[in-house]
Amino acid sequence: MVESELISRRTLLRAAVAAGAAAPLALKTPAMAAAPLPFVSDYQSNVTANTTAATNAAIRVLSGMERLWHTGTAWNTGTVLDAAVLRANMRYCVRVTSRRTPEQAARAYVQDRQHQSYAVIAGLGPLAGAYRTGALAVTGITGAPATTPPTTVSDTLPAGAPPGSALGAGSPTSALGQVVTLVNTVRGPWSSGNPSKAAYQYPRPWRMTLDSEVADTGRLDELGYPVYASPVSVVPQLLRQRSLNPADDGGFPSGHTNAFHLAALAFAYAIPSRFQELVTAAFDLSETRIVAGMHSPVDVIGGRILATALAAAILGDPANAALKAAAVAQAAAYFGPLTPVNGTDPYGDRAANRRIVEPKLTYGLPRRRAATPLTVPRGAEVLLETRLPYLSPDQRREVLRTTGLGAGHPLLDGPEHWGRLDLWAAADGYGSFDRDVVVSLDGEDTWRNDIGGRAGLVKTGAGTLTLTGANSYRGGTTLKAGTLAAGSPCAFGSGPLAVAGGTLRAGAGLHVRGSYQHSAGTLAVRAGARVEVSGDLTIGRDTTLTVEGRSGRAVIAARRVTGRFARVVVTPGHRADVTYTRSTVVVSLRRA
Repeated sequence: MVESELISRRTLLRAAVAAGAAAPLALKTPAMAAAPLPFVSDYQSNVTANTTAATNAAIRVLSGMERLWHTGTAWNTGTVLDAAVLRANMRYCVRVTSRRTPEQAARAYVQDRQHQSYAVIAGLGPLAGAYRTGALAVTGITGAPATTPPTTVSDTLPAGAPPGSALGAGSPTSALGQVVTLVNTVRGPWSSGNPSKAAYQYPRPWRMTLDSEVADTGRLDELGYPVYASPVSVVPQLLRQRSLNPADDGGFPSGHTNAFHLAALAFAYAIPSRFQELVTAAFDLSETRIVAGMHSPVDVIGGRILATALAAAILGDPANAALKAAAVAQAAAYFGPLTPVNGTDPYGDRAANRRIVEPKLTYGLPRRRAATPLTVPRGAEVLLETRLPYLSPDQRREVLRTTGLGAGHPLLDGPEHWGRLDLWAAADGYGSFDRDVVVSLDGEDTWRNDIGGRAGLVKTGAGTLTLTGANSYRGGTTLKAGTLAAGSPCAFGSGPLAVAGGTLRAGAGLHVRGSYQHSAGTLAVRAGARVEVSGDLTIGRDTTLTVEGRSGRAVIAARRVTGRFARVVVTPGHRADVTYTRSTVVVSLRRA
């Protein structure tokens, strides 16, 4: 098709869509008397027989794709609706595949052929070895051949595998059988991306040009495969693993990506101490689908959206409540007494993890102006149920809302906004206090996000909460019990600070950008630290100042200081000289 004909076809199609013409047959949604059910209430409609948005909830939540691509009557007759996005989509594929190294190609082959649930175990880091042993999880794909294999390759049990071993997450009858069953259930009969592939018929990148037109030359290569004049190349080791039937081989959504994220979220539910690392592993493994030349960014984003919705639906299904509880308890009992094996943790660097995840949330695809507030999908809060167990369901929804992605990305803006959830960021707590947050924590946790908002925080419970962000929330901070620790100088935002009990740990320094009322409890600072209070500091009678360290001075400076600490506690073997002025409290440490 020449360029002028292509432009004419696109123009006519856009005009038809604008005028209210019918959607493609596979996606056509007849008028309904009532709004569709929420995905979590309708997820079991995702079966092969249902390939319309009207009947299949999975196809429906992915229907942001309809703003990018008009499905044709055959696999090779679709039409681009958003040329900027889909051209950028293909350009990303060209850039990645043209620059991949042999090592990246080999890894892409392994992740293509290896069972996806097994691949995700790497996200357990120092627990991975113990998990594989306890779950009897094995793989037969541990490396890539040097050239194209003569036949198709599947993951099979390796020779010499321990009795009872199983592929993927492992054996349901193993010492970690409940965890295995949870992963298998999340990846169960309702979790396929194939109905959506059949509905959208968006070709794989190696079959398309930069303009997302099919690039069929009508020739066969030496392997007997059709030749496509595409700028995207497939990893050589995977050439015989490609499908010969493009009509049944759509690229959107990526099935491997769907599987990686489903497994990761199931593992993360059972082993929440590795929540962020497992989410990172899913993003990292999904990128190998693009490196392989098998998928494009929109395919991968679609797979992630589908998996997020499916994981929430299945984990939130009351039928799976007992299994969830058993898996969490089993994992805690199994890993609790174990000492993690020292070694390389592929996802042990938090900053590196964020660099993996952040660009892949949108893949930098063009964004349109939009100001649609994020509506957290019904049931999504279950995804944080074990990571933030001390928060209520409504609080977990608020965490998801305040850490979610902005509007303007067509795929992410699809029905229910599943694509706008940023689970990696949500694992670090609130992004904003838009209403006062009362948190009762008896364990230990750290909120690392930069928290804004007009409201404030009240900390209760016997546990320790650490705030490390560059926080700007304005509603103030109140400590009533337990420990509240400042991991940054502006940890407590820009409002007033009140300590009515418990221990406030100021660490190496703190800036209180309002008044500070310390009526009871303990202020703990380090020698050499400086606490700056923009307003007045009022010290009550039942108060303690603890200074940690062996030498140096701790200074508390305010506009005005009223009252004195009842007790000053320092490191054994040392004494403190405490000086009060109208605007400072100075503690100098020296040996006793």
